[in-house]
Amino acid sequence: MPIAKTHPALANFTVIDDCLQIGGMPLTELAARVGQTPFYAYDRRLLDTRVADLRATLPNQIAIHYALKANPMPALVAHMAGLVDGMDIASAGELKIALDAGVPASEISFAGPGKQIPELRAAIAAGITINLESFLELDRVSEISQDLGIAARVAVRINPDFELKASGMKMGGGPKVFGVDAEAVPELLLRLGQREHHFAGFHIYTGSQNLRAEAICEAQAKSFQLAYRLAEHAPSPLRQLNIGGGFGIPYFPGEEPIDLAPIAEGLTEHLQTARKRLGETEIIIELGRYLVGEAGIYAAEVVDRKQSRGHVFVVTNGGLHHHLAASGNFGQVLRKNYPVVLGNRVLAGEREQATVTGPLCTPLDLLAEKVEIARAEPGDLVVVFQSGAYGYSASPRGFLSHPEPLEVLV
Repeated sequence: MPIAKTHPALANFTVIDDCLQIGGMPLTELAARVGQTPFYAYDRRLLDTRVADLRATLPNQIAIHYALKANPMPALVAHMAGLVDGMDIASAGELKIALDAGVPASEISFAGPGKQIPELRAAIAAGITINLESFLELDRVSEISQDLGIAARVAVRINPDFELKASGMKMGGGPKVFGVDAEAVPELLLRLGQREHHFAGFHIYTGSQNLRAEAICEAQAKSFQLAYRLAEHAPSPLRQLNIGGGFGIPYFPGEEPIDLAPIAEGLTEHLQTARKRLGETEIIIELGRYLVGEAGIYAAEVVDRKQSRGHVFVVTNGGLHHHLAASGNFGQVLRKNYPVVLGNRVLAGEREQATVTGPLCTPLDLLAEKVEIARAEPGDLVVVFQSGAYGYSASPRGFLSHPEPLEVLV
C-alpha cells in the first residue's frame, strides 16, 4: 500500500508488512544485500517514471539534459544516459563519468566558472561543448585549441539581466560569478567570430529549486527574448539554446509538487516563435534534482536511544557528514526537516516524538528534529526521503573520520 500522504514525497513509495519497499524489495532485505549501513539507495523505477512523465507533459521538441552535479554516481549516470538527450557537467571528473557512461561527446556540455586549463584541454580533446563564462576563458580555449590542432565547440553562458523569482538558489541576474553579463555578450561574440571555433549557441541558467510554475514561465519567456536579441550578434546561427531548468521538488511540510501544465503550455507557444526566429535550433531544458531527487533515500541504523530531560533522542550511525542537506547545513536559513520515517516500521506500532541525530560531536549533527516516528530501538532503520540529489557528493564525508556510506542503484 502507498504510504500515508503526510508529505508528497512519500506517495512515491509503497509499504508491505509495514516495511518500506525500495527497488521492489523490503528495506531490511536491501540493507542485508548492501552489507552495511548507512547507505544511499536510488530506485530505477522512479527515475524511469520521472523522465517518462516529463516527456509526456512537455512538447516533444524539447530536449532533456541531466545535470550531473545533482548526483554523479556512475551507475545512476549510466542509467540516466539511456533516458535523457544529453548531460551537463561541471568538472573533468564528471566528464569522465559521462563519457564512461556512453554519453556521446556531442551531447555533453561543460558549465562552471574557473575551469582549469587541464579541464579545458580534456574538454576540447573530447569534443564536448564548453560554455564560456568569461573573456579570459575564451582566450584560454583559443590557445589550447591552437596547441591541440582541434577547433573547440563552444557556447556562451549568459548572466541575464533578470532572475528566477522565488528560486532556492539564484544563479542569474545582478552581479554573478556565473556566465557573461548579457550586456557584454555582443563583444564576446564579436571576438568569438574571429576565432577558429565551432559556435554552438547559448546557455541561460537563472536559478534552481523553484516550485512556482508562474515564476519559471516568466523566466523562460525572458530567456527566449534575450536569446533572440543576442542571436543577432552571433557569428553563426544557434544550434542549441539551453534555457536551464529550475524545477524544484517538495522537501518540507506545506510544499507541493510543481505544476508542469502551464510550463508545457508556455513552451509550446515559445517553440512556435523560436522556429521562426531561430530556425532549427535545439531547445534544451537542463534538470538535476527534479530528475533524481525524489528517487533516492538515505538509510541509517539506530545505535542508541536516550532521554534527556524528557526529550527522546534517537542516535544513528549516520548524520551530517553523510547527508549535509538533511542536517540543514546546506543552504537552509531556518532549519526544516526532510521527510523521515522508520523504514522497517513505517505506520504501525507506538509512535513518539523524537530527535534523530548522528554520532558526531557537534549539535549540528541532526537528521530530524522533534518529528513523530515509530518508537525506535537499536537495529531499526531511519530513512530520509528526497535524498537522490545533493546528498552523498555534497557532504563532508571525511568529517571526524567516520566510515563513509555506500551507494546502490536498485
